[in-house]
Amino acid sequence: MLFWLKKAVSYWLMPLPFCLALMLLGLAWLRWGRRPRTGKILAATGALLLVILSSKQVGGALLRPLEDQYPAIPELPARAPVPPQLLACRVIVVLGGGHVDAAGLSAIAKLSSSASARITEAVRLARVLPGATLIVSGPSAGGGKTHASVLAAAAVSLGVDAGRIVQVDTARDTDDEVQEIRRRIGSGIPFALVTSAWHMPRAMGLMRRAGLHPVPCPADFLARANADFRAGDWSCDLSGLEQSTWAIYEGLGITWARMQGKWEAGR
Repeated sequence: MLFWLKKAVSYWLMPLPFCLALMLLGLAWLRWGRRPRTGKILAATGALLLVILSSKQVGGALLRPLEDQYPAIPELPARAPVPPQLLACRVIVVLGGGHVDAAGLSAIAKLSSSASARITEAVRLARVLPGATLIVSGPSAGGGKTHASVLAAAAVSLGVDAGRIVQVDTARDTDDEVQEIRRRIGSGIPFALVTSAWHMPRAMGLMRRAGLHPVPCPADFLARANADFRAGDWSCDLSGLEQSTWAIYEGLGITWARMQGKWEAGR
């Protein structure tokens, strides 16, 4: 029950639903309320917030502090030395990122952009850690294939031997994934953790608090800035709204984990 309540509350605090709710409330107040000015303020506030949070500059400013906490694993060409922390890992863990159950699509095509970026990074690491086991996570959404099975199929299609892959299909969220990883790997054993760069701070904090020793391997960077000036970087669009949404979502997730005593700050 608490899980679904948490999902419902967080949904209505996301930028698009929240701003639309403000605008609809304002219009309703204009139509039926006794103070039309209040309705105008609510509708205008909702519209203005939506524009602001759709700005690429605002979205990037909100999301970049999360993505900058853990650097990406650099390019690892053949015969190049592998970073010692990564070399010590015998397990690569990929947190779930969602997919669609659409007939006729390959496993890779079914994955969300986040999940696709995560499994691609995990396969890259699996090539430089040939003895490592790949753990993929994610339950079924609505009775179809589990997300873990789609991630596994995508990894196989990218060249990973199926015998190296372990599927975890019971974890519904990051908190569940932490508990499942602790049960399977145990504390004190380093493992490579692959998730989106903006999600990595929350995942690392939860895992540290649980006594685990993940090595951060972030993927799916959304707030990367262009080195040169581009007029499009100052526009408002869905990518800016996506960045703002994930920044707020992760902020709420970290706050909730702190309140429960399940999150530990640090790098």
